[in-house]
Formats: sequence, structure tokens, C-alpha cells
Amino acid sequence: MKAGIGGNGYLENSEHRAGQRRQALICLIAVFLPFAILLHIYLSYSSFSFYTTTSVVLSYNHSTQPPSSHASETAGDGVLNTGEQCDLFRGDWIPEPAGPFYTNESCRDLPDHQNCMKNGRPDSGYLYWRWKPDGCHLPRFNASRFLHIVRNKVWGFIGDSIARNNVQSLVCLLSQVEDPMDAYHDEAYMFRRWYFPSYNFTLVVLWSPYLIKKSEDEVNGLPKDQIKLYLDTIDESWKYQLHEFDFIVLSGGEWFYKSSICLEKNKVVGCHYCPGMNLTELEIPFVYRKALRLAFKFINTSPNYKGLTFFRTFTSDHFENGEWFSGGTCNRTVPFQKDQFSMPLLDAEMRKVELEEFGEAAKEGFARGLKFKLLDTSQALLFRPDGHPGPYRYYYPFANNSHAEVQNDCLHWCLPGPIDSWSEILLEILQHE
Repeated sequence: MKAGIGGNGYLENSEHRAGQRRQALICLIAVFLPFAILLHIYLSYSSFSFYTTTSVVLSYNHSTQPPSSHASETAGDGVLNTGEQCDLFRGDWIPEPAGPFYTNESCRDLPDHQNCMKNGRPDSGYLYWRWKPDGCHLPRFNASRFLHIVRNKVWGFIGDSIARNNVQSLVCLLSQVEDPMDAYHDEAYMFRRWYFPSYNFTLVVLWSPYLIKKSEDEVNGLPKDQIKLYLDTIDESWKYQLHEFDFIVLSGGEWFYKSSICLEKNKVVGCHYCPGMNLTELEIPFVYRKALRLAFKFINTSPNYKGLTFFRTFTSDHFENGEWFSGGTCNRTVPFQKDQFSMPLLDAEMRKVELEEFGEAAKEGFARGLKFKLLDTSQALLFRPDGHPGPYRYYYPFANNSHAEVQNDCLHWCLPGPIDSWSEILLEILQHE
């Protein structure tokens, strides 16, 4: 027992030293207490969070006041608030007991081929996960907040069927606050407009799978129905509408895997996978780079476009035991862990092209006074093999035969499903612009 060591002299000296320390402590408290009170008040009314998009750390303030009915449009459900650096695009999927934001009953505009619940998918576990970025928490989607930010704006999604999948997810999320008017659609629903009258907000999807001009007509003796890509010509489906948008989300990649003949100045310069045609073989990433570079250049040099450009990165499919045309399936019911799956090499090369071309375009845009933001959703969705329709792109595909051979969809996403997280990320970035 330490008190017995050295007898009473030790105790007396200890008490004396303790008295001196107490007096010194009282003095320190008297000096620093006012500063401590001011610091406490400051921290009670503000806080800081950080996230990264293109390896740049950004900071912002936010109100910690609980949202009321009046404040629900101007305050989110909270913001990223753990850690000094947050990467929105790296993280894990964690359980979410609350489940999805909507169902196939609460969203009237849900497309049949992604309506996995209606089509009889037997498991529902894929609905109970949420994206958790490294270093922070991502707030659940706040539709009122989103609609408040985009009031009196026009937003375009430009790309392929994944872009359409993305915008349909957003429509379902926003329809929980206001059911939009179907303002326009073509016969095939490739081009479509929704209008939210209470917010004077228009949401548009434009079908442009290559972003550049594509034709299947007979040209210069080239066979009809063979895809021809014009590497120096922007696709007219969005060329003449860009000026009307306040925001766009640009994306692509999937269609470049198809066989295609490439032209510049109306002359054939090569082809991807054209056996027997005696044409120069062009690698897929090369062609994709040419298309992205032209698309970004067009955006940066369009005199009447002053909007905010988001670019969403490539998303891998999850076909196993074959491809979409050869019996491939996706029957998993839980997300991958980080060490279970890696992006296929060609997909990784495509994403590398995207990041390089986006980086150059963003620098050029900055010099011209334009803003570019990256939506690097590749990793988040890479870990969700359970989120695809699979055979349930069809209505009860095994109702008559439990062993029926059904073409699986392991590319697009069930609604509701993992793709809803893209809108959460989008809102988190948007509300700090």
C-alpha cells in the first residue's frame, strides 16, 4: 500500500504538493473557463464535415437544429458527421432495418422489368442495406430537400438504359413527396419528361448510349444493321437540348462492348470486333475515350450551357456461369464483402479512361467557369450482386415450370434497390453547391 511507504512525512509532503496543485488548478480554471464556455456555445450551433470526390477534401457547415415542418425543405436529415475526411465513394453496405423509401405500390411509375417484388422475387433481404461511406454517415434521402434545391430547374439524364434506371429510381424517390405529371414520352419511352408542378421542376431522360452519333444505315457500302459510330460527331439526341438544362448527369460505357465500325470525317478508321471485314481493330477503351473526349469538349465549348455537370462512372454487371446471351445468372441474395469480388480487367480499364477524361474536362471547365462533379459509383454497386432483377425481369417466370430457362438481367437494378443510393450521394453533393 503506497500510503505506508516513508511514514507520515511522505503523507504530509504529498498533502502539501496536492494543495499547491489545487491552487494552480483553480487559477487555470479561472483563466480558461470563459474560453471554454464560448467554445461550447460555438460547437452547439455549428459542426464540420468533410467528403472527397476527386481526391480533394472539402468542408462545409450545417445547422444542427432539428427539422420542423417549416424547415423540412431547407434542412436535410443530418449530414456527414464522423471523421475528418469522408470518401462518399468508398465504404461498405451495412444493414438498414428501416428498409426502402418506397415500394412497388407507393411508386406508380415503376417499370415492369425492374419491379422485382411485383414479378415474384421470393427474397426481400436485398432491400435492407444502405451505403455507408468510409469516415462518415450518409443521410437517408430527403425528397423535400432535393425538390427544394431544384425548384424552377431542369435536370437531364443523358446515357443508356442504366441512366434510365437511375432516373426512374429518382422519380420513385421524389414521388413520395409529389407525384409528377408525365409531360412527354416517345413511343418507346426512350425519351421522357416528368414535371413536378409544386416545384416547377422538370426531370428529363435522353437516350444516347454512345453520346456520339450512331447509325445502322448502309454507309459507303458498309452493311446495314451494323453499328456505325462517328467519332467526331455528337449525338443529336442531346446536342440541341443541352442549353436548356441547369444540371445534367452524363454516363455511358456499356454499349461500347458491342461490335461497331468507327468513322471520322465520314471515312472508316477501324472497327471493334468485325471478323472477316479486314478493318483495323480498335480496342473498346480507345473508342470510349474518343467518345468521352468529344462529349466533354462539346459541353465545355457550348456557349449557352452554364449548368452543373455530373459524370457517373461505369457499373459492372454480375453475370455468373455465362453472359446474358449464354445462360448467365445472378442468384446471390446478399452483398459481396470487399475481398470477395474485384472489377473485371476490361471494366477497370474503362473506368480508368473515365477518370482520366473527366479530370481533364473538369480542369478545362473550371478555366471556363463551368462546374463538373464526379459520381464514382463503381465500387458501391460492384458489391451488390444481389440487387439485380435476374429472372424476375419477367412476371413470375417459374410459375409454370420451376426449371424453366429464363434470360437473366444482371446489369440493371431492382426498384427499389441499391441504385437508390445514387440519389443519396447526389443530394449530399448537391446541397453543398
